[in-house]
Amino acid sequence: MNNIVKKHFDAVAPNYDRQRRQLIPCFDDFYGSATHAVTCSNATPRILDLGAGTGLFSSFVRSKYQDATFTLIDLSEEMLKAAHARFGDDPAFELIAADYSNYNYAGKYDAVISSLSIHHLTHPAKRALFSTIHKLLIDGGTFVNADQAAGSTPYWDDYYMSEWKNTIRNSGLSEDAIQASIERRKVDINASVPDQLTWLSEAGFTYSDCIYKYHSFAVFAASKI
Repeated sequence: MNNIVKKHFDAVAPNYDRQRRQLIPCFDDFYGSATHAVTCSNATPRILDLGAGTGLFSSFVRSKYQDATFTLIDLSEEMLKAAHARFGDDPAFELIAADYSNYNYAGKYDAVISSLSIHHLTHPAKRALFSTIHKLLIDGGTFVNADQAAGSTPYWDDYYMSEWKNTIRNSGLSEDAIQASIERRKVDINASVPDQLTWLSEAGFTYSDCIYKYHSFAVFAASKI
């Protein structure tokens, strides 16, 4: 993940969580669907959060699996500072500042989760990451990715972007925050839903689907069975 992306997220880190509901029109359904899809048979699961940012997604999953241990990895140290402010010195949380696309992981995980991060990778890097995630999961493990997806044609991409801009301009965000969010989306590399499902299948996931979608916001769930 390049330094431009890191720079954007370093800058927005202090206000990231506060702005999420204003920038994601489907916030409750988006994160609710993703959290519901995280399933672990182990009472004390190990969960890896890729591009964890402030730990928002992990905080939702923690409410579901209170005895879980979490590894949060993110390129932005500023975002992880916000995660540390959220979780404090809770020993259940390990925070790692690194590029998750080429990190040397140790051990296996019951679940791998990610939110609004993987779309920053190139398509070949996405495919490679999906294979890495499959290897990192225990048998029966789940991968849940709450992310962005490209439309089936440029027409739909333009429509989704237009609708999103209209929504955030009426959200109460400051003009500076609106422009900053628009600038961040210029570095997005969204892939279509069919392409991502194909790549998950190629990576070895037996069952995968897009379980929720609202315009460009999509939740993918995959099982290693």
